[in-house]
Amino acid sequence: MDVNTVASDRIPDIETVLWWSIVINVEILLLGGYLLLAPVTPTDILTYIYPFVWINIAIWALGRTAVPSVSRSKRYGGGLIALGYLFVLGLFGGLYGPGMGEMATGLRIEFVSLPPGWGPAVLYSGELVRVALLPFKVVGYLTLAYLVYVTILDAAGNPTAGIFGLFSCVSCVLPLIAATVSGIIGGGGALVAVASRQSYALSTVVFVLTVLLLVWRPTAGSFSQLRTKLRT
Repeated sequence: MDVNTVASDRIPDIETVLWWSIVINVEILLLGGYLLLAPVTPTDILTYIYPFVWINIAIWALGRTAVPSVSRSKRYGGGLIALGYLFVLGLFGGLYGPGMGEMATGLRIEFVSLPPGWGPAVLYSGELVRVALLPFKVVGYLTLAYLVYVTILDAAGNPTAGIFGLFSCVSCVLPLIAATVSGIIGGGGALVAVASRQSYALSTVVFVLTVLLLVWRPTAGSFSQLRTKLRT
């Protein structure tokens, strides 16, 4: 593949540029409208940006990832593993967890109190289970589960799967580690963590890195090619 071909592959087409321009402008309008109308005083601008980073990188990844053609049994097996991964990720990431017992407050939906991306949030505090469905986290974790599913199917039909299987597993574990650390820093609650700069800075960096790795799914040859390009 020559240099011109590689360069042309990296240059986005007009339709892609137009699409992302619309997405980003809509997000700016939503955020601007919220800051103008909601009774809040902006303190940390990054708090308002994090959700859009998650959502945008998720949209990008979904647009670049296709499900490989494999047998039905492999699809079922991959789906079960991906669902298990999503369950664990949601638990570690604070989407749900053990209930509050006698301190349960029931169901509420937050609109005005949370910025776009953080809300509208569905919050439920029950005696046996608690749920905190923040839109950007739901989109992000579903995207990770989908990418894990595609990675599993790709490995199932790829004879070189053993080369990058361990690497893929490590990248899948990164969000679980980050979610655990974020919960400790942020105090364990979704609404408390909203105000924790360190918590969501870490989660966002790890989320973006994990998505990039799962989309790229590098092999040993990929690293060799990267080293060659860096030397030239």
